Amino acid sequence: MSSNIPADLKYSKEHEWVRVEGNRATIGITHFAQDELGDIVFVELPETGQELTANSTFGTVESVKTVSDLFAPVSGRIVEVNQALADAPEQVNQDPYGAGWMVVVEMSNPGELDELLDAAGYAQHTAE
Repeated sequence: MSSNIPADLKYSKEHEWVRVEGNRATIGITHFAQDELGDIVFVELPETGQELTANSTFGTVESVKTVSDLFAPVSGRIVEVNQALADAPEQVNQDPYGAGWMVVVEMSNPGELDELLDAAGYAQHTAE
């Protein structure tokens, strides 16, 4: 498994990753996604307290090439937003699984995690 697809995360087909800790899910975009987008110049994220529904849009990522929607891999309430990305959106390019995280959600339906891909499944999805 490549280091660009950490084995401990879950992945959506829309190229978001989820790191689960208890009932909380940290969400960001994958290395593959940021690589496809190119240099990220702006990230628009929702407010803390907003409710997300799985597969709905929760923000946008703007690169020099395009603007892409962000899709929620799970449902729940946003409990934390990575405010650092407002001033340093390039962190998504530099460290997509670390400093480039986007939101933390308190999951309302952890069963939705079963719908997501594991690292091997995501590697296969991005190889197609």
